[in-house]
Parts: sequence; structure tokens; C-alpha cells
Amino acid sequence: MRHAKRVDANQDAIVATLRAAGAYVWIISLPVDLLVGYKGHTFLVEIKTDAKKRLTTLQRDFFESWGGGTLARVDSPDAALRMIGVIK
Repeated sequence: MRHAKRVDANQDAIVATLRAAGAYVWIISLPVDLLVGYKGHTFLVEIKTDAKKRLTTLQRDFFESWGGGTLARVDSPDAALRMIGVIK
């Protein structure tokens, strides 16, 4: 039996902030938390509650192997806005 994936406490705030900025956000959970589209760019996003939180083995392997568009790790709404270039 599979257990529900635990959602990071800051995910709702990050998703709401990205959507308010005009991004299209799809919660995908695996291999990372979000698929984000903004102004013709695609971002794959892993959310962590803080910068020190470790990636799972699956996430680490994905980060090391990914050869596509932007792959980012964010821990706050401001980090998400920096990722899409809304703030510096």
C-alpha cells in the first residue's frame, strides 16, 4: 500500500506566489514537486522547507541526470520569483 506523499509546508505559498505572478503551475510530485511554465520557459521545481534540507535519493539522481530545461530547488516564495526572473 502506498502512503500519501508528505507535502512541504511552504508549497501552497510558493504555488500561490507563482500563479499570482502569471506562471502556470502543475503539481506533479515526482520526480520533483512542480512543473512551471512562465513566458515561454519551463521549470522543474523541487520544494524544500529550507536550503539545508537534503534531496531524496530519487531526487538527487534526477538532479544529476537531468539534461532538459531549468531544474531548480526553492525554499520560499521569493526564491520561486527569482527563479522565474520576476525579482533579482
